[in-house]
Amino acid sequence: MLSAALKGNAEAGFRSPLTKLRGVAAIYRNYVQLVASAASGIKTLADLKGKRVSVGPKPSGTELNARAIFAAAGLSYRDFSRTDYSPFGQSAKLIEKGDLDATLQSAGLGVDSIRQLAASIPINLVEIPKDVVVKINDAAIVPAVIPARTYEGQTKDVETAAIVNFLVTREGVSADTVYAMTRAIFNNLTQLVQTHPAASGISLKDAVVAMPVPLHPGAERYYREMGVLRQ
Repeated sequence: MLSAALKGNAEAGFRSPLTKLRGVAAIYRNYVQLVASAASGIKTLADLKGKRVSVGPKPSGTELNARAIFAAAGLSYRDFSRTDYSPFGQSAKLIEKGDLDATLQSAGLGVDSIRQLAASIPINLVEIPKDVVVKINDAAIVPAVIPARTYEGQTKDVETAAIVNFLVTREGVSADTVYAMTRAIFNNLTQLVQTHPAASGISLKDAVVAMPVPLHPGAERYYREMGVLRQ
């Protein structure tokens, strides 16, 4: 999504390139979670053919991720009997009622919509294999694992894709301000994790990994001081 903004991808909602974007840090990841009702019989990506599938509102980050993942798996929306663009919670309710078969959601692990669905009906978490993720050829989309017992009834680890989230600012914000902000983030990770567990996915060593826009000079100064970037 961020690379689409920088380049100006109209299909993703960016009519012209946002060339003044500047990176601050790569932070925690969103996990692509492809969930189907057990009653649908969907256990693999190939099983989605002929099914009713929600891909998230268009052109949201989730829906753009869905396009990329399905294309890498040799699928398109034309393979589904119905492509639905409902948000997370509504998609889960439609599956619970039997009006949808599966939903793809890009979110943190343990997202409420899937957690509540798993508590209501038996579900299958559908694997997105590593070889499919690699075919996407986007540095910000990486192979990942949804650990066993993340959701009720999930007894095994499930391979999937994860999308790196980024903090960004714009050209023209003072270097001192961005330096102070970047330093405050990494000096206070313990407090951030106490505020929200997703912050446990933030690490200094990964702060510039796969950054698709130029680093802001203030953030760059901090990373050079910390040895993350070298001359």
